[in-house]
Amino acid sequence: MSETGETSVAGAAWPALRVDEWTATRETLHMWTQIVGKVRMALAAPINHWWHVSLQVTARGLATGLMPLPGHDGELDIEFDLLAHELVLRRSDGRRDSFALTGLSVAAFYAAVFEALGRLGVTVDIRPVPNEVEVAIPFADDTVHHTYVPEQATAFWRQLVQADRILRRFRSSFTGKVSAVHFFWGAMDLAVTRFSGRPAPTHPGGAPHCPDWVMHEGYSHELSSAGFWPGGGEEGAFYSYAYPAPEGFADAPVPEGAFFSEAFGEFLLPWETVRTASDPDALVLSFLEAAYDAAATRADWPLLTRRW
Repeated sequence: MSETGETSVAGAAWPALRVDEWTATRETLHMWTQIVGKVRMALAAPINHWWHVSLQVTARGLATGLMPLPGHDGELDIEFDLLAHELVLRRSDGRRDSFALTGLSVAAFYAAVFEALGRLGVTVDIRPVPNEVEVAIPFADDTVHHTYVPEQATAFWRQLVQADRILRRFRSSFTGKVSAVHFFWGAMDLAVTRFSGRPAPTHPGGAPHCPDWVMHEGYSHELSSAGFWPGGGEEGAFYSYAYPAPEGFADAPVPEGAFFSEAFGEFLLPWETVRTASDPDALVLSFLEAAYDAAATRADWPLLTRRW
């Protein structure tokens, strides 16, 4: 057994990764994804609901996808390779740079990213302070977060691979406006969001170290959002919430093992419940559909947006 609780980190499809056992690695990786995500935010064309800032799950980790460089100077992508444990930067003209992730503080990672960008001839400016965390240490000063256990990062990525696959299947049945399945580095969660097509009340904001207008844009329209994050259960959890939450939403029936969390204001299905189920895929899909139906039915979403 590894310290992540897996019988085989390389081969376990549904790894056991206790939230309280990888806090140090998780917090470091969270800040690293914010740095890379802010590079994407600076280079990518803006898309509604901040869809242009997110990362995507790949066959080896998490990546930005293609980002256009200023002056029509080609494209750039950046990938966290969580199997080889390195950050890889690639330009569309064939140039490539990379550096190892182990042994780096957030400050050292921040410096290494911009040194690599410089070697590739890329100039980009970001706001060098994290968002959506209670204690926002400027990246260049953050030597507090300096832990990276490779096995834990790989196990988290394997959780994301499973969640990404199931969320894509859930996404596929919806004919209305719907986001991609993507990783938001602000809260460190993988999410997919369905929309009714109607405007929503102005979001109250209040996320730490994040301007309220960011939330105003993200939640400008009525939605049902679902995803996976490394919280809400002993090993993380699938979640689903609605904004605005219709009357009776919290009382809607969901599969056994799932529940409505008053603390988080959303339905949760713990990862440990899923990975020990006889049919994990069926359990997650039934949870996602039940929570979505609770939002769409109680808020009387247009039938046209339901599913095909």
